[in-house]
Amino acid sequence: MVLARGTARATVVAVCASGVLTLAGCSSGGDGNDGGTADAKDTASATVSASPSTPPSPSPSSSPSASVPVSATPTPVPVTGPGRTLVTMTVTGGFAGVHHEVVLRGDGTVRTTDRGGATVHDLTDARFTELRTLLGDPALDDVPDISTGQGAADMFQYLLRFDGRTVMTDRTSAQPALDALIDALSEFLPSD
Repeated sequence: MVLARGTARATVVAVCASGVLTLAGCSSGGDGNDGGTADAKDTASATVSASPSTPPSPSPSSSPSASVPVSATPTPVPVTGPGRTLVTMTVTGGFAGVHHEVVLRGDGTVRTTDRGGATVHDLTDARFTELRTLLGDPALDDVPDISTGQGAADMFQYLLRFDGRTVMTDRTSAQPALDALIDALSEFLPSD
């Protein structure tokens, strides 16, 4: 039996579609057949009417982006009172054996403490919002509680307390959200 080129392609497509429909537990006809093989005529007409170059669009529930939050943009952490401590960062170590502490409070101040005493910095509204936004970065939820390198002698150790967590790092592994917060708070440290 000799088939024209278009007919042969339609037959191949029909056979492939019939196999897919059978594996999926469907039939091409509306006869209530729930997985039996459809005859070639029904399958060919169903398949030829569909465009073979257009892939089926995924349903919203099967889309990989369906589980991604609508907005992963950091938002400033709320301030529940002026006396509330939003974050405390303690920096220790180094060759000189430093011990510094930076505390961001709900009243818009940063208090730094070192061996030489304490200093209080009043923040502008914009700077206060910037620091609170760094604290509100959802990526901080994925930061491990401890990330220190083995054999990293005389490295600075950063201990941060925020949002009921304690995080310790020597910054030997990149943690972009945590590094941005440390960099911003370190601007208030005295230069040794």
